[in-house]
Amino acid sequence: MDPIGQPDNNIKLNEKDENIKELVQSCKSLSEYESKSIRCLIPQIIASLIAASFHIGNGISLAYSAILISQLGEPESDIKSTKSENSWIASVLIIVIPFSSIFSGLMMDGVGRLNTIKIAGIPGVMGWSLIAVSPNVLCIIFGRLLVGVSSAWGTSPGIVYITEIASTNLRMSLMAIAPAYVALGMVLTYLGGWILHWRTLAWISNIFIVLPCITCIFIHESPSWLILKGKLDAAKKSLDWIHKYQPKPENSKETYAELQFHLLKEEQQKKKEENMNNDQKAIKVILLEFMKPTGYKPILILNGLFFFQHFSGIYITMFYSISFIEEAGSTFNPYLASILIGVVRLVMSVLSIYILKTFRRRSLMFASTFGMAVCMFIAGLYTKWIQEDATSLKWVPVLALLIYVVASTLGLLPIPTMLIAELFPLEIRGIGYSVSYSLGCMFMFAALQNYFTMNEFFGGATNLQWFFAIVCLGGLVYTYIFIPETFGVKLTDITEYFKDKWIYIGYEKVAKNNAVTERQRENSKNGNTNVIGSDGNEVKLEIGS
Repeated sequence: MDPIGQPDNNIKLNEKDENIKELVQSCKSLSEYESKSIRCLIPQIIASLIAASFHIGNGISLAYSAILISQLGEPESDIKSTKSENSWIASVLIIVIPFSSIFSGLMMDGVGRLNTIKIAGIPGVMGWSLIAVSPNVLCIIFGRLLVGVSSAWGTSPGIVYITEIASTNLRMSLMAIAPAYVALGMVLTYLGGWILHWRTLAWISNIFIVLPCITCIFIHESPSWLILKGKLDAAKKSLDWIHKYQPKPENSKETYAELQFHLLKEEQQKKKEENMNNDQKAIKVILLEFMKPTGYKPILILNGLFFFQHFSGIYITMFYSISFIEEAGSTFNPYLASILIGVVRLVMSVLSIYILKTFRRRSLMFASTFGMAVCMFIAGLYTKWIQEDATSLKWVPVLALLIYVVASTLGLLPIPTMLIAELFPLEIRGIGYSVSYSLGCMFMFAALQNYFTMNEFFGGATNLQWFFAIVCLGGLVYTYIFIPETFGVKLTDITEYFKDKWIYIGYEKVAKNNAVTERQRENSKNGNTNVIGSDGNEVKLEIGS
């Protein structure tokens, strides 16, 4: 697991154990001593699968409106809805998320990550049950509101939890479980809508609310949060469970979990000493943290990224897939196309667990935004030709849309949300995640609500798709300038970056110099006097001078 703080030369562990002291004071991170075998990572994987499982219900709630609105429009439906009511059925889920997420952040920092997930089950069960027995549209809307609250409360803590318990090299891959779960929930909903009544589907949805709450009982709370709250015994037990298969570091009398505990505890003690004279109220402290570069820079950078994400058409093509395909003039069945989009997203979400573990984030973002731009340009071009009756290849826009979905899952769809949990320091990580996620939902709501307006403004599907292509290219340029690389980077190093950096262009040189410094210290430790200088040239280092 990525240590929260960096060891320094004054760190106090076990003064009797000089090997441990040397180990922790060395230039190496504890990750150097962590086994990467699958067996050693099993507890992290199990905990992540459980903590993120609330996202299945989130995917169900997102796709459920399409099934519900369709069945309410059938002649035999016992409840009739207007277009205005249908828009509220779809959008109320998103409207409530920003406010609920902020409260979720306060809860997860106050009562813990896993306890917040358990609490989220209460409005979830209430909401789905109310939808299932609703006598009118107003009750359905109120039920959807409760489901939205539940989704916000139950999903954010899962991402933060994974960030804090996962190893550096595994962190992004484990966080990719969340979008895979969302895609799975959407596919299950589309398939269920084919054969089940919307009331029956609502009852069944309760399973995916209750099950995560029950399974969270069998895993341990985040050790970082436990130490932050002074619950040291519980933190030790949590670390022992997370790292129970980790072998002892060489020449050490303490386990990897014990060394990790010392690092986390030392960092928290240092923070307490720094804030010993700070008697201000918690809310003021949080505001002060957001006024620091490590607080406001991530928010501003993420907001820009959210704009490119949502106005690139990712969620518009997901929520309006049927209308989008019909507008393009394709002869492909729009309902089948929607299911295919969900299946493709599910498959790619699973594959992204490997992809995100293997490739650099910025490289994935470049490939994703460029691929999306090309697909949207081709889709717009063929839409134009179809409308002019200049081609018989009316399936091309659907194929382009499917490839567009593949490209989006490589980077622009999952990475912005994952970056939220990585870019903020521990002190405001919970509330920072919730605030940023809420702002992202506002961009999402704006994009979805203005789909028909944009379609009319740009004069039809062709120009709208080309607008999406231009936004995707804008996202590529924005990523190149502002988005920092987080692949294999410790959370504390990310925080250090924001203290005096804003533009990422050229920052790779700093990372290279840091790697050189690591080699210098290692060579010095091994008695090698010829090391590499920070400028990349070989220099003579006289030991003991």
